[in-house]
Formats: sequence, C-alpha cells, structure tokens
Amino acid sequence: MRKILLPCAIAAVALLAQFPIIAQPAETTSISSGRQTATTLCGPCHEISGKTKVGPSFEDIANLPSTTAISLKAFLRSNHSNMPNFIISSADTDDVIAYILSLKRK
Repeated sequence: MRKILLPCAIAAVALLAQFPIIAQPAETTSISSGRQTATTLCGPCHEISGKTKVGPSFEDIANLPSTTAISLKAFLRSNHSNMPNFIISSADTDDVIAYILSLKRK
C-alpha cells in the first residue's frame, strides 16, 4: 500500500503546483491604495464616499453574486461602451479589486 501511496501523493502535489492560487488576494494588494485609486479614477461616476453618482456604487457591485476577483479583473481589462477606458497598472487593478471585494457583505 505504501508503494502506491507515495507516488500518488507526489503526483498530486506536482499537479496542484501547476495551478496558481486565485482564491486568496496577493499579499502585495492594498485595500487602502485600492480605495485611493478608485476615488481618483472611478469616483467621478461611482459612489465611493456616500455620494450618489451616475454608475452603481462599488458596494452594490461587490455584492452581486457574479462578483469575484476574476470577474472584476476581466471587467477592468475589457473595453466598455458606457465607461471611460482607463489603462490601470496591474498592481493598481489588484488593489482596486481588493478594495471592491472588501465591501462585500459577509
């Protein structure tokens, strides 16, 4: 039994090492930096500090069932017909995503 178990365990670890961990935010993300970036770039249209705006609030976005880090990243990297197309660095994008996800009701 041991002769079979060890190779299977090694294969499982090798297989899992091929997939990045995407469920946890990177340690380098900063919610406060994300809020600052969101306020600067998105604040003119989206509610950041309690003021009603044209677009949905980030809290409403965070609480949509479809909102995940992956869906936000895809959205922020896509062109939009009803939004300005900002070019945001990867680090700033990750920070904004961390900020938005921090608004999700638990």
